Amino acid sequence: MAKDTEAIEAATPIDGRISSGDGTDEEELARLGYKQELKRDWGLMHNFGISFSIISVITGITTLFSYGLATGGPGVMSVGWIVVSVFTMFVALGMAEIVSAIPTAGGPYYWSAMLAPANHAAFASWITGWFNLLGQVAVTTGISFGCANLISTTATVKSSYEPTPGKVIGIYAAVLVSHGVVNTFGVHVLRYLNNISIALHSAGVTAIAISVLAKAPTHRSAKEVFATFYDGTSVEEGSPGWSIRASTAYVACCGALMSQYTLTGFDASAHLSEETRKASWSAPIGVISSVGFSSLFGLFILLSFLFSIQSFEDTITNDYGQPVLKIFVDVFGEDGAVVLMSFIIICVWHCGLFSMTSNSRMMFAFARDRGIPHFFHKVDDKFRSPVRTVWLAAFLSFCLALPSLGSAVAFAAATSIATIGLYISYGIPILIGLIYAGNFNARKGPFNLGLLSRPVAFVAVTWIAFITIIFCLPTLTPVSKETLNYTVVAVAIIAVVSVGGWLLSARKWFVGPIREAQEAEVLGVDITEPGALEAVEYAAEKKSGSL
Repeated sequence: MAKDTEAIEAATPIDGRISSGDGTDEEELARLGYKQELKRDWGLMHNFGISFSIISVITGITTLFSYGLATGGPGVMSVGWIVVSVFTMFVALGMAEIVSAIPTAGGPYYWSAMLAPANHAAFASWITGWFNLLGQVAVTTGISFGCANLISTTATVKSSYEPTPGKVIGIYAAVLVSHGVVNTFGVHVLRYLNNISIALHSAGVTAIAISVLAKAPTHRSAKEVFATFYDGTSVEEGSPGWSIRASTAYVACCGALMSQYTLTGFDASAHLSEETRKASWSAPIGVISSVGFSSLFGLFILLSFLFSIQSFEDTITNDYGQPVLKIFVDVFGEDGAVVLMSFIIICVWHCGLFSMTSNSRMMFAFARDRGIPHFFHKVDDKFRSPVRTVWLAAFLSFCLALPSLGSAVAFAAATSIATIGLYISYGIPILIGLIYAGNFNARKGPFNLGLLSRPVAFVAVTWIAFITIIFCLPTLTPVSKETLNYTVVAVAIIAVVSVGGWLLSARKWFVGPIREAQEAEVLGVDITEPGALEAVEYAAEKKSGSL
């Protein structure tokens, strides 16, 4: 009963008030039970920019273009992008309504605790947090490993360099270290890098897309782009692919991964809400606008590449192992292709940088609430950055890429894990809000869908359930230890560990989001003053000799 009471308190704002967007952001955060620790100097454009940069359509399209061509071809890639974009917007709308009411760095796992009934709040928070953590780590892996692959592939142009799994892992480690260093020591310049990233991903990538279309010697017809199906899912020459073994619909569903993986990471606007001014408005607008602009922008880029393919067969079987690079070589020559690929690599690097930023904030918040060891709840006094979770994110992301040393589908599996992990964590609080609509309605913030709230949530949850199933399915045939889609293994491990951990231990001590405001009230500390509660806690620990 004591734990139930704590869980009830943990899932209730300090004064029971609804988030209306009035008052200071620090006061809103205090009502949710937290002190202001992270520096709050991001505006709406910065909040939008970080989700836009993490979605980074050029990253997803370029790194998974080969997968898309082989798993359905141009028709599945183009039409699939449109279908996926529509359903992703339903998810974004559902998320935006929640983040408007509950703008904290914890994001989905905190929302689950707030929206669930008191006796289930801690469990919902625990499960959501672990799936979000899995997705965050996997998406950082997918982006940064994709960057390493692009670097390795581009280095083969006009050189004797030959990529190997070991070399790619080495490049990947260097990319992660660069992201960790910037997130550790350069946190004050992240806003400026964010502005640069927005320019690179918008004006720069638009210039590339227009240039490719304008310079291409010939163009594919609309029928070739929108109605060409290709099944390259067999790893044995002459052996039937999944369109024969199963159906064309099976291949088309698996091929949707390119689009769905690209349109992930928009929860970054929620994770950065404690660093955003007017968060109850800026964060939901950041979520929706990043998905909307990315959907339209991504379609333009995707079509520019597909229409500019000179020979479909040559592009599929190119010597570079990267179809986008082949398109650039056919259009601009090898020198021009290297320049354009270098520009894309810079964009992907920025995408990975901000993915680690979002990842570290989520882990920081989860550690604050004891979801992972409290050791990781630490903001560096000098740099105002959660340094420990930055390097935890780097380490876990590196480990997740190690199967690439012996697996032909490791990268596709990492992107599937990222997509499923993140979308499950998006879907749980949306589902809770759908089932317990009365509780959610009482908490809604300034962004409110009104009568459309429940229909939007229903569509969003149904879509998430669908993609969770299809992205666990094998994508190459015949299935062997080299071609096994180990997504289902990773997702199952997280499910077993999180549920098992809850039943064996966590249910006895994890009560969901911890209300630091109550602790501050007992100590007589102003929670809206950054670092005040931390200083008192430090002094108390030092006095007791625990430090």
